[in-house]
Amino acid sequence: MSVNGYSQTDALTAQQEAGYIQQYLPLVNKILRQLSYHANAVIDSHDLQQIALVGLLTALRRYGIPDAEFPGYAKYRIRGAILDELRQADWRPRTLRQKTHQLSHQIQQITQKLGREPDFADLQQALALDAETYHDYLQSEYLASVESLDAVMEGEGDAQFGTHRDNPERFYARQQQLSQAIAILDPREQLILTLYYHHEMNLKEIALVLEISEARVCQLNKRLNDKLVAHIKQSESVC
Repeated sequence: MSVNGYSQTDALTAQQEAGYIQQYLPLVNKILRQLSYHANAVIDSHDLQQIALVGLLTALRRYGIPDAEFPGYAKYRIRGAILDELRQADWRPRTLRQKTHQLSHQIQQITQKLGREPDFADLQQALALDAETYHDYLQSEYLASVESLDAVMEGEGDAQFGTHRDNPERFYARQQQLSQAIAILDPREQLILTLYYHHEMNLKEIALVLEISEARVCQLNKRLNDKLVAHIKQSESVC
């Protein structure tokens, strides 16, 4: 595989695949640790591991013999496989989306009133919010923002590149396009991307690093996603 000149490689043997799966198992485990914080509420942990391994195997078969660039591509395939399964499991039914949207609006109003980001105690007092409802809200918001952001990073639905996850060459073309778009993000938004995509941190860990609430991380995820989408669409309309 070559980033600048992709060509289909010969298929890997079963023995090679087994060896590479073992080699990249730590990468799989890092992504599982990142997403299982929320995904385990929807998918059994054993099933989640199998889905991630299938994602790795698919990445190997699409890519061919791994090189230094392979882990970056494999991350998207593995994460994408998990998110695809979450979609199929209808992890965010309409009723939950409606409740999440309503709660998000209420949290924004409380934020404006307090002049700061509310913590759970604030929300509990203002909305009589219980811990389970708040956890469901965070899970829904975070996975929705991750799903949306991954779609942007991969270029899903992009008329020019198609589904990048299925084609390493298109994937890297998209990454070059995104490297320019990311420059428009503010430092904190860029840090969130780094913590999520390079350090495989989950929502709770990112919130601790930034010293903000988990709800605020969800909001920032959505904002940086909107910025990237708008910038990319504007760039493509000029071309």
